[in-house]
Parts: sequence; C-alpha cells; structure tokens
Amino acid sequence: MPQSLARVHIHLIFSTKNREALLDDAVRESLHRYMAVVLQTLGCPAELINSVEDHVHVLFQLSRTVAISHAVEEVKKASSRWIKTQGERFGAFAWQAGYGAFAVSESNAAAVREYIADQREHHRRTSFQDEYRAFLEKHRVSYDERYVWD
Repeated sequence: MPQSLARVHIHLIFSTKNREALLDDAVRESLHRYMAVVLQTLGCPAELINSVEDHVHVLFQLSRTVAISHAVEEVKKASSRWIKTQGERFGAFAWQAGYGAFAVSESNAAAVREYIADQREHHRRTSFQDEYRAFLEKHRVSYDERYVWD
C-alpha cells in the first residue's frame, strides 16, 4: 500500500500535581485553547478539551507519525510553562508525572465527547481517583496503586 492512513482517537487524562485544585474559571478556557494549539502543531488535532479544578480530559486524533508519549509530553510541558505565566499563584504549578491514554473507537467517539463535556456534573458524584481507577479497570490496564498518584 503506497499511502499510510490512520485515524486514531485518544482519550487522555492527567491531573495537577497532588491533585491541587488550581484549574479555575480564570484560566480554564485559555488553558484549553493553548493545549489545542500545541496538539494542532503536532498534527494531533484536539476534538474536545475540558477540565475541572484538578485534572484534564482531552480527546484528540493521534497523528500517524507521533507517539502518544511525545504528544503527551509536549502538551504537558508547554501548558505547564504557559500556566506559570498566568499569575503568582501558578508559579510552582506542575502536572502529575503520569497520565492515562485510552484508545477510542470511531463508533464511541461521540459518547466520549459527551462524557468529557459533562465533567463538572460528573465530578459532583465521583472523585478523580475513583474515575481514573474505573478507566484503568474498564480498559484492563494493570496498575500498582502505590505508583498511580503523585
């Protein structure tokens, strides 16, 4: 086959360091736009980005030429640098070291977009830790609880 084609949706989840509640309305929308630009520059267009105070969900299309780890590293690194310029209280801002990245089928992408859009309501009932554990279990990802949180 002379042409390489791919359409891979990734649902990315990561938290602020120690799940600090720093992502408030004052920075949220600008942060999402900034992350979208970083992903677009990598050839990995964001379909939806949403966050609550302590974590972010991103649905994006993974470029056929970019590793997931590279896309995540770039979006976390660039957005961390950017948010530190948004005021004194963000001077020591950091993302958690790890992340969760889950493949999303084309047939399930709309449901994932809806899930991401509904984060504020969802987290009135469920903590980030419980949500993240559920994702790991649903996707059958083996993990050691001692190393999931930072």
